[in-house]
Amino acid sequence: MTGILAPLAVYVLVLVLHLAVPARTVEGYVTGADGKPLRYRLNGLRVFLLTVALWAMECRMGNLPWDFFWTHRFAALASAFVLGILFSIAIVLPASPTGKGTLADLYLGRLPNPQAVGVDAKMYLYLVGATMLELNILSFAAHHVLTHPGNVSPGVLLYTALFTFFLTEYLFFERVHLYTYDFVAERVGFKLGWGCLVFYPFFYCVGLWTTAERPNPGTPLPLLALSAAIFFCGWSLARGANMQKFHFKLDPARPFLGIVPEALRGADGRRVLVNGWWGVSRHVNYLGEILMATGLALSLGYPLAIGPWLYPLYYLALLVPRQIDDDARCRAKYGPLWDEYRQRVPYRIIPKVY
Repeated sequence: MTGILAPLAVYVLVLVLHLAVPARTVEGYVTGADGKPLRYRLNGLRVFLLTVALWAMECRMGNLPWDFFWTHRFAALASAFVLGILFSIAIVLPASPTGKGTLADLYLGRLPNPQAVGVDAKMYLYLVGATMLELNILSFAAHHVLTHPGNVSPGVLLYTALFTFFLTEYLFFERVHLYTYDFVAERVGFKLGWGCLVFYPFFYCVGLWTTAERPNPGTPLPLLALSAAIFFCGWSLARGANMQKFHFKLDPARPFLGIVPEALRGADGRRVLVNGWWGVSRHVNYLGEILMATGLALSLGYPLAIGPWLYPLYYLALLVPRQIDDDARCRAKYGPLWDEYRQRVPYRIIPKVY
């Protein structure tokens, strides 16, 4: 297999496994044209683990070098770039225009939740992006180990372990993400399609992309411990917030981790959660995402190198505008109820700061 075919092979394999591997079917938060909740097949973690296992088996048998995706990273990136564009065109142009113009439709998408032959486009995109990213991370780390025998950076190993944990637990809580902004508000176009096929798997690992060939920087153990602590602090904020909202959507009276939900209620019966994680800031989960990215960047042990820090900087550029958009969407949806929530929880992302 050449590098230019590698992304296509992974994308097809994930699609085949997603269709073939046993899955549980659940209802999501979003409703379809018939007014009923959309149904989703969930087997992401199984597909993810099986794909990684198949890659490891091929490497173990000598059919692929352990650092295959590192060696062919530029060819794979170019191939994924083209596939992302073709996917975006194929899923947008046949659908009815939104009235925003062709370029806007190509970027943002026309279809909110396309599904076909038992596959939800958003679920597949996030699954294939996470799987391709994991293969890149493992292969890039393998290249570091192979080129620096006896002088392997513990920061590279920590980075790999933390990112693998992040991707694994994301797919473990696959159902929870059906209640997040992406599934509720976004359409499938270049932003989401190209983003998951190209940007997600090839940019998120920018830390290893820029440091895998470097020797061990001799990162002090306290700095490694600090980076892991920052990562898991961020994880507890992001995962805790998403889980609290998920349980609240399913049952507004159900406590989460002993926290009895407190909500503002409008005249139309709509509720807005105002305590627990959602009483800290209106998007405390975004703060968690930024902290996780910061911990990952710090773990590599190159505090003055720009490469690893492109990842948390990207999150700042992504999540601050998204928070503004989401705030406007919630204001339109909840009306005075949202204004009351903003008074109760004045901070957007970072308590006492922003």
